[in-house]
Amino acid sequence: MSNAKRTQLSDLNLSAGKTRRLSRLLYESGPANGTLMILPIDQGLEHGPRDFLDAVEARNPEFQFRVAVNGRYSAIALQIGLAEKYYPEFADQVPLIVKLNGKTEIPMDDAPFSPLNAAVEDAVRLGADAVGYTLYVGSARQDEDFRQFATVRRDAERYGMPVIVWAYPRGSWVEKKGGKDSLWAVDYAARTAQELGADVIKLNIPRSDAEQLQKAPSGYQRAWTELDALEQVIASAGKSLVIFAGGERGSIENTIAKARICMDAGASGLIFGRSVWQRKYEDALEVSQAAHRVLQDYGG
Repeated sequence: MSNAKRTQLSDLNLSAGKTRRLSRLLYESGPANGTLMILPIDQGLEHGPRDFLDAVEARNPEFQFRVAVNGRYSAIALQIGLAEKYYPEFADQVPLIVKLNGKTEIPMDDAPFSPLNAAVEDAVRLGADAVGYTLYVGSARQDEDFRQFATVRRDAERYGMPVIVWAYPRGSWVEKKGGKDSLWAVDYAARTAQELGADVIKLNIPRSDAEQLQKAPSGYQRAWTELDALEQVIASAGKSLVIFAGGERGSIENTIAKARICMDAGASGLIFGRSVWQRKYEDALEVSQAAHRVLQDYGG
């Protein structure tokens, strides 16, 4: 296990409202030991129905809600429409994170931007404990994204609502320098999200293979172990909690190995969606239980 220091809630210097809501996620639900385990189902908007073609049960959002409840997740994260239609039935069983913006993947271009489709006030009305915002670092529409996020951040401060930023590197310059999952790009996204005011930052696990490193800016062109790379991006997030994504479905063993190295590096938790719910219900619970066992080793 790494000696990496894990950022604590007390390190964030948040308002009383934000502190209370994040405390519910960290200490009153899920592993309830200061770590986060979040189940996202925002992929239906971001990717369309293709993520559900081979996951028939998961087409009905009630499936993911049952996984979130019985898998003992810290929260479920989803768009406003699903929150309004499905969350009332589960409101006293699992906390809610409302994604405030999103986009389809049609068309795919060099200027991704996720427009707002909900407000912090909607999240308060629904009883959410946090809001989520997708930020595209490096997009040709980055300036517009920054301005939009500033409005969300100000509203979140006014309502005492924690903000989780899905920090995604995108754009032609990112591709020239190694791609959206390169260490340099993920590291920059982590720092950007912290600078703009994220309380929690959701990142993809960075890659640092030889070809990517050759394209990266100076300073990154050296050998990095996976643990080193993870520790670097967590350090760049500063006084923000970091949660890592599970990505596409893989074997249960690989998913759990990925979870452990993220926590070894000092992450505050996991946000596993497709790697959990693109399975039969029993298998989804098995992955969830295994992730719980990992997180139990890192609480405090």
